[in-house]
Formats: sequence, C-alpha cells, structure tokens
Amino acid sequence: MTPQELESRIVRYGDLKPCRTAFIDAHTPGSDQKENFTIIGGGVSESPDQHVHISDAIGFNIGAAGQPPKCRNSLHSHTTAEVFFVLKGRWRFFWGRWGTAGEFIAEEGDIFNIPTGIFRGFENVGTDYGMIMAVLGGDDAGGGVTWAPQVIEDARDHGLVLAETGRLYDTKKGESLPDDVGPMPLLTDEELKNYPEVPVEGVIRDYVARYWDLMALAAGKPARVIGENALLKDKPGFEIDFLTRGSIADEMYETGKPEVLMPVRGNWKLRWEGGETVLNPGDTCLIKPGERHAIAPSMTGEASLYRITATDDPAGATWAG
Repeated sequence: MTPQELESRIVRYGDLKPCRTAFIDAHTPGSDQKENFTIIGGGVSESPDQHVHISDAIGFNIGAAGQPPKCRNSLHSHTTAEVFFVLKGRWRFFWGRWGTAGEFIAEEGDIFNIPTGIFRGFENVGTDYGMIMAVLGGDDAGGGVTWAPQVIEDARDHGLVLAETGRLYDTKKGESLPDDVGPMPLLTDEELKNYPEVPVEGVIRDYVARYWDLMALAAGKPARVIGENALLKDKPGFEIDFLTRGSIADEMYETGKPEVLMPVRGNWKLRWEGGETVLNPGDTCLIKPGERHAIAPSMTGEASLYRITATDDPAGATWAG
C-alpha cells in the first residue's frame, strides 16, 4: 500500500463536501440550513446532488451532519442502526411521534446509539456551527428511513415532494413526480402504533455513553462502546471501540474486516508498512482487511478516537440482548 493509496481512503475534515438538499425538510423553516455529508458508503440522502467521498460497501456507512445554531433535523425512523457522536458543539436529541417522548443534551465526544423503530430528531443548541458524525447500519442505510407524517406534509407545503421511490422532487424548480410514480404514502394511525414512545430513562441508560466516562474506561485498554459484550449492548453489523492515550500499544496489527478510524481529540499518527500520516479530529480513514497498521497519539495532551470495525452480524433492528 503506497501513501497515495491510503490517502485516497482518508477524508479530511476540511475536504468534506456538503449537500444542502439531502432530505425532504431541506426547505422547511428551521431545517433549511442543515448540511449532510456522505463519507463512506451510499448514505441516506434522498437527493441526487449528494456527494459520496468513498463509495466502498463495507457493511456500514459513515456520514455526518453539520448545522448552525437552532437548526434541526426532522423526525424520522431507521430500520438499521443510527449512531452519532458529537464532534463539535452541543446537541439536543429528541424522539417520539411528536418529538416529546424524551430528550437529552449531548456534549462533544458523547455517543448515542439510537434505537431502531422510533422517530428521532436532533437540533444544534450550541452557539456555533456544530458537527455530529454518524455510523449507519448496513450497506443500504438509505433504504430504511421513514419520515413522521407531519414532516412529509410540511415539506410539501414548502415545495418538496418525496416519491414512493425515495427520491425528492422540488416543485420550486419545476420538477414533478413522473406519471408512473406516486408520492410517498403517509403512515396510517394503525402503522404509527408500531413506533413506541420510549422513556428517557431507558434511552440514557442503554444507548448513551458520555465522553469523560469513556476517557476513564479507556485509560489502559480500548473501551468497547457498542457490541455484543460492550457498554452499549447491540449487534448492528459493526463494533465501536474508544481509544485514548495508553489504550493500545504503538504496534502493528490487522483485522479480517474493514475498519474505520475517526479521531475526536488530538493528533493521531497512523503507520503502515510503507508509510505514515497524521489523522486529525474530523478526519475519517478506511483501513481494508489484512492491512497491517498502528495508531497512537502523535503529540502530548488530550487524545481520543472512535474505531469502528465491521462484524458478521446482519444489519437490522436494535438487538435486545
């Protein structure tokens, strides 16, 4: 592997290309300033304008959402995992049919494995532009997104129509549904009964891990954050570890599955047989199976990194354990 080959699988934070028309609420006031990023895989965007940085199918997707203060992402549901960690800013996550079943505030570095089958949304409640990084279950993460009925209705009032095929049409640009394609049907009252109102206590206990707790847990070895025997027990088709200074030795290792490295704080030196580079907060690096490499902080000071590794578990509903 040459340095050029590896660099082609690193998406630098400063090189991220946003899509501002990715979802059905792109024109809805309060949601019309958000930016969507598809970093690895096809992502969940409903817009043909979405830029995909790395198209490799690795069993899960990596994406991100960037939003200015007071901008929100509307209520939707997933049939596979949707995991967020906060890279920049302060975020309010909320859930339920109307977004009133529960909420919590996530600070930088916190991670949230949102249960499948519930409506969820998120809002930047900080004072500056914020960024959350996402891990989405499965190669076809976009095939399992369902919008709350009011989101589809509000979007239609502002010129965006979602087709039953999952593609957006902008009537403000003169677009309309093809004759042989109908609009995305709204969920019926009976169907909505399948989307539970999950109490906030259970969500915080079972699906949220706080950054400073992970920093303590990872002081001597990697902290297993998401996995069958992890802090947040789930089998979404990938495992997530949290690394900090002293978590692993600066020695070469390899895995038989794709691995993604995503620094949160500090600078991390990535070495492989053929070269080395530095990963910075917000960068995303894909390591292919069998590639020997080592990762360690390259400078003194605070250092933290999320490591995502594919597993043989199929993507699907949240595992109850």
